[in-house]
Amino acid sequence: MKRVGGLWQTLTGWPNLALALHRAALGKRGRPDVAQFLLDWEPRLVVLRRELESGEYRTGGYRTFVVREPKARRISAAPFRDRVVHHVLTQVLEPVFEPRFTRESCACRTGLGTHRALDTAARAAFAFPHVMQGDIRKYFPSIDHGILKGQLAGAVKCARTLQLLATIIEGSNEQEAVSGVFPGDDLFTSLERRRGLPLGNQTSQFFANLYLNSFDHFVLREIRPRRYVRYVDDFLLFHEDKGFLKEARVRIEAHLDSLRLRLHDGKSRTYRTEDGFTFLGWRIFPEHRRLVRTNVVRFHRRMKAMWEDYRAGDLELEKVVERLRAWDAHAAHGDTWRLREGIYQRYPFGPRGPA
Repeated sequence: MKRVGGLWQTLTGWPNLALALHRAALGKRGRPDVAQFLLDWEPRLVVLRRELESGEYRTGGYRTFVVREPKARRISAAPFRDRVVHHVLTQVLEPVFEPRFTRESCACRTGLGTHRALDTAARAAFAFPHVMQGDIRKYFPSIDHGILKGQLAGAVKCARTLQLLATIIEGSNEQEAVSGVFPGDDLFTSLERRRGLPLGNQTSQFFANLYLNSFDHFVLREIRPRRYVRYVDDFLLFHEDKGFLKEARVRIEAHLDSLRLRLHDGKSRTYRTEDGFTFLGWRIFPEHRRLVRTNVVRFHRRMKAMWEDYRAGDLELEKVVERLRAWDAHAAHGDTWRLREGIYQRYPFGPRGPA
């Protein structure tokens, strides 16, 4: 495909800026930094636009914190005005890159998502006896800035857009240290190359899909498994021949070297689909799928906490329903009717009174 230019006018246009502000603030209007920006959003957006057009825009500092569920992860929160810029960029870039992405990459894309990836995996588990499961070790901290900027330049020829992208990438805060020597490296290569993207940015999600796009095409065109699906850094290859998948792993590791990535040895294995395999929080078998135990345990804890707050009068029923709706819709994509019924019977949110 040809490189796309002429993006800057659309990118810095008022409609794109206003839409970016709306999307960045969605569901977060009560947060102090968001509320402060929205108090006089028009002059603030005018200043931001002026900085973008003049090239004076610089990223602010990140606030970092750790979330423990479903696993310990370091989250980096950019200042709100930077989050607006992240949406300004992705709104313009997504239509450019969408035709370049494969349908097998399901994360953070309209019409795809978690459930599309799970449905693909479940159908493949029914059709094929073997699956190779791959997981990239420390994916976000490993993403190489130079390679990423080269990938962006391979599709975008608007110099000012590329410069803004470089500002966002180079403005990333320090990430978890990742060790690794790759073919062609010398003693100082790992020290000279910047890597790592902050988990939590809208742009980081987009970059994560882009960074492995060449890998998707490599798998589909060169390895050619019977089925393939990827969600961020988790991917599955299906085939009737276990030996085919073992050979595929060797070729995959060689290709990932070119992206300066490594497979996670403990999470990258070949399984018989009849024995089940774990993907995106589900245990998938040819005939059914169920939530992994840790997911159910976490939900029990959430339900107990909400039950106690509700009985104490600190939580309204409407809020309980709102919080449960998303989990229930997610759980409904598997064989979980009895599980959900049992949980809801255990915590009946009826009239308040003594527990």
